[in-house]
Amino acid sequence: MVEQSSEVHISGPGQRAVTGRGDAGPAGTGIESALADALADVIKTERVTVDGHFFDDLGANSLVMAQFCARVRKRADLPSPSMKDIYRYPTIRSLAAALAQSAPVAPPVSAPAAAPAAEASAPAPARQPSPGTATNPHRPHHLLCGTAQLLFFLAYSVVAGYVTAGGYEWVAAGSGPADVYLRSLVFGDLGFVALCAFPVLAKWVLVGRWKPGDFAVWSLPYLRFWLVKVLLHANPVLLFIGNPLYVLYLRALGARIGKGVTILSHSVPVCTDLLTIGAGTVIRKDSFFLGYRAHAGRIQTGRVTFGRDAFVGEKTVVDIDASIGDGAQLGHSSALYRGQAIPDGARWHGSPAQPTDTDYLRVPAAACGSGRRAWFALVSLVQLFLLYIPLAVGGMYILFTAVPAIGKRLDPQTAALSRPELVTDALTLSLALFCGFVILGPAVLYTVPRLLALFVRPDRVYPLYGFHYAAHRATARLTNIRFFAWLCGDSSYIVPYLRGLGYDLSRVEQTGSNFGTEVQHETPLLVSVGSGTMIADGLSVVNADYSSTSFRLSRASIGAQNFLGNNIAYPSGGRTGDDCLLATKVMVPIDGEVRTGVGLLGSPCFEIPRSVDRDTRFDHLRTGRTHVRRLAAKNRYNLRSMALMLFVRWLHTFALTLFALLSVDLYGVLGHVVIAGYLAITLAFSTAYYILLERCITSFRALRPRLCSIYEPYFWWHERLWKVPDRHLNIFNGTPFKALVWRLLGARIGRAVFDDGCYMTERTLTTIGDGCTLNVGSKVQCHSQEDGTFKSDVTTLGAGCTLGVGSHVHYGVTIGDGAVLAPDSFLMKGEEMPAYARWGGNPAVDMPDAAEQYPGIGPATAATPTAATPTAATRATTKS
Repeated sequence: MVEQSSEVHISGPGQRAVTGRGDAGPAGTGIESALADALADVIKTERVTVDGHFFDDLGANSLVMAQFCARVRKRADLPSPSMKDIYRYPTIRSLAAALAQSAPVAPPVSAPAAAPAAEASAPAPARQPSPGTATNPHRPHHLLCGTAQLLFFLAYSVVAGYVTAGGYEWVAAGSGPADVYLRSLVFGDLGFVALCAFPVLAKWVLVGRWKPGDFAVWSLPYLRFWLVKVLLHANPVLLFIGNPLYVLYLRALGARIGKGVTILSHSVPVCTDLLTIGAGTVIRKDSFFLGYRAHAGRIQTGRVTFGRDAFVGEKTVVDIDASIGDGAQLGHSSALYRGQAIPDGARWHGSPAQPTDTDYLRVPAAACGSGRRAWFALVSLVQLFLLYIPLAVGGMYILFTAVPAIGKRLDPQTAALSRPELVTDALTLSLALFCGFVILGPAVLYTVPRLLALFVRPDRVYPLYGFHYAAHRATARLTNIRFFAWLCGDSSYIVPYLRGLGYDLSRVEQTGSNFGTEVQHETPLLVSVGSGTMIADGLSVVNADYSSTSFRLSRASIGAQNFLGNNIAYPSGGRTGDDCLLATKVMVPIDGEVRTGVGLLGSPCFEIPRSVDRDTRFDHLRTGRTHVRRLAAKNRYNLRSMALMLFVRWLHTFALTLFALLSVDLYGVLGHVVIAGYLAITLAFSTAYYILLERCITSFRALRPRLCSIYEPYFWWHERLWKVPDRHLNIFNGTPFKALVWRLLGARIGRAVFDDGCYMTERTLTTIGDGCTLNVGSKVQCHSQEDGTFKSDVTTLGAGCTLGVGSHVHYGVTIGDGAVLAPDSFLMKGEEMPAYARWGGNPAVDMPDAAEQYPGIGPATAATPTAATPTAATRATTKS
C-alpha cells in the first residue's frame, strides 16, 4: 500500500487539497483541509504538512498562530481554536481532531442558488446595546462630574492649606526645643487622626452602608463613590498595611473581619460593607479584592467573602460575588471570577481558578495570639505619635527656620527679596536635596538592610508581629524604593545596583537589559539569578511565606539562560531550572518536576516551545566581537539616558522648590490660600512637564511597529521613553482628566472613556474607542522583549470595550466594539476579539458560556447580531 503524503498541495487556482497519513473521517478531513488552507494563507506558502509541527517544522510563531486563530474564528463552518489549543495540539491533524471532538461543525456557508429577492435585499437588523452600555458616549455627564471632582480637589487643598499654615504658626510660636516638640506632637498627632477619621466619616455620611447593585459612571452616585475611594487612597493609615491596626480600620469602615486576620495587600477595598473575612485568614500582597468593578460604563458592587483560615496568594484577583470557603486556598497569579466559590478546605489556582492538589500554605503556624497583636499595634502607635510625627513636624519647622533660603523669607524684616535671589536660593536648595538623596540613598540601602538581616535568618519560622517581623518589613520597604531601579533598569548598571542590595547574580552574562525598571522582592539577600537570564518589568520575587500567625524567609532561585516576561510572581521553590521562557503573567509552578529547556505560559501554566525562529534571528549579536562592540555602544547610550533623566528630575525638583519659595514670599500677601495654590499648581505643572518631556523625546511623532535587536539604536531610544516618570498619572484615575492626559501623551483615545487605573506602555501605539471602560490594574502593553528581540505593534480597542481588573493586553491586538475581557486575563499578541465577545483566562479564550458559568462576563442580553457581529451559529460552535 502506498503511503500518502501529509502535505497540502495546490490542485488548482485558489484551491488546496489535503491528504494525510492514515485514515481520517470525513469530518476530520474537511476540518483538516480548511485549517490547512487558512494556515497556508497566513504563512504565505503553497503547501502545509498536516503532520508538521507549527513551530519546529513550519517555522511559525505565536503571533502568526494568533492570526491563524483569528482567521479561522471568522468562519461559521469551523470551530474556533484558541492559543492554548495551538500549543496543546501543534499540528493540523491533531488540532483538527481535537476541534472535531470539542464542538459540532456547521455545514459550510455558501450562497443559495435562488434566494428570495426580498430576503436577500433585507438589511441586517441593528444590534441592540447591552444594558449599561452608553447609548450616547458623548453626553456631558463626564464633564459635569469632572468639574465637581476638580472643585473637590481645590476645596480640599484650601482646607489643607489653612490647617497646615495655622498649625505651623502655632508650632513656631513655641519657646524652646521642649515646647516646640510638644506643640509638634499635639498638632501632628491631631492632624494624623483627623486624616484617618475623615474618610470614615465621609463614607458613612455620603454612602452609609454599601449594598450590592450598580450605577452609571459620571453620575451623582458615582461622584459619592469616587470621593470615598479617593479619600481612602490618600489615607495615611495605609502605612499600617500588614499591621493589626489596618484590620481595625477596615472594621471601622464596615467590613466584617474576624480575629487573627493578616492583610498584606496595598489594594484598598472600597465597598467595605460587602467584605467578609473569617478569622485566621491571610491575604498576600498585590491582590485585588475591591468589592466593586467597572463594567460597560457602570460601577457594579458585590460581596467578597473569605472564610475562616483561608489563604489568598500573590497577584490574585477576587471579583465581586465570589467566595473562598473555610480553610480554602487560592494560589498565586490566579483569579476568582464573579459567581465562583471555592468549597471549604479546597485548593484552587489559575485564571479562572480551578481545583488543584498544590498546597500554597507552606509555613507552619506559630504562637501569635491576640495579646501579641495588641502589643505590636500599641508599640506602632507609640512610635508614630511620640517619635515619627513630632520629628517630621518639628523637622519641617527646623528646615523653615534654619535654612536661610526659607527662613529669611519668613522673617518680616527680610521678606522683600529680589527675584535673582529667589532663583539662586532655589537652585542651591534643590541641588542639595536632590544630590543628597542620589548619593546618600544607595549608601543607606547597601548597609541598613544587611544589618537588619542579621536578626532574621532564612528557613526559620518566626511569629508575626514581633521584632523579627518588624525588621523584615523594614527591609522590604527600604529596598523596594522605585527611584534607583527606575534609574538603572534596562541597562547594564542595574546589575551592580542589585548586587549592592544583596542579589546573588553569579557570573553575570551582561546583555545590557538583564532587568527592567520594575523589580520587587521580600528580601534582596535571598534572591539568586543565573547567568544569561533576562527579566522584563514587573517581577515580584516572593521569597517570604506567610500564614496568619507566622512567616519564613527562603531563597528564590531563577535559573540560567532564562527569559522572564512581564508581571510575574516568582515564588521560592519555583520549579523552573535553566533555559526556560516564562511568559507574561505566567503562574510559576511550585510542585512537580523541574522544567528545563521549555517555555511556560498561562495560569495554570503549560509548556510551549522555548523559542522560535523569529526570536533567534538576532542571536549572532549576543556573542563574539559584535556583541562586545554593540554592548559598549548601548552602555554609552544608556549612560546618556540616565544622565538626561537625572537632569530632568532635578530640573523638576528645582521648579517645585522655586514655586515653594515663591509661595513663601507671597504668604504674607495672600495668606493661607497660597498653600492651596501651590498644591494645584505643582500638580498641573508636573503633569504638563512630563507630558512635554515625553513628546519632545518622540519629536511629537507617533511610534511605529518595529522588530529589531536590543542592540539596535532604535531600541535604546525606545528604552529612554520608559524612563519618563508617570506615577503621578494615578491621581487622575476615575476622572475625565485621565483620558485627556493620555490624549496629550499621544494615545488615540475616544470620548467618555472611563479609566479607573489602566496603564499604557506605548501611548502612540494605542487606540481606545469611545465609551471604553478600563479597570484598575489593567495594562495595554504594545511591545515584547524576548531573548534580545524587541517587537512592538499597534493595539486597538473598539468602542464600548471593557478591560477587567488586572487584565493584560499585549501588542498587535484588536478588540471589537463592546467586547469584554475578564479580570486577570492575558490577551496574547496578535489576537483578535470579535465585537461583543466575552473572553477570559490566561491566556484569554472565548467564553461563550460565560453568562451561565461566570455571571457578569457573558452577554447581558441576547441581542440580534449584525453582519459584522458573530452570528448565533458561530457562537454555538465556538469552543475554547
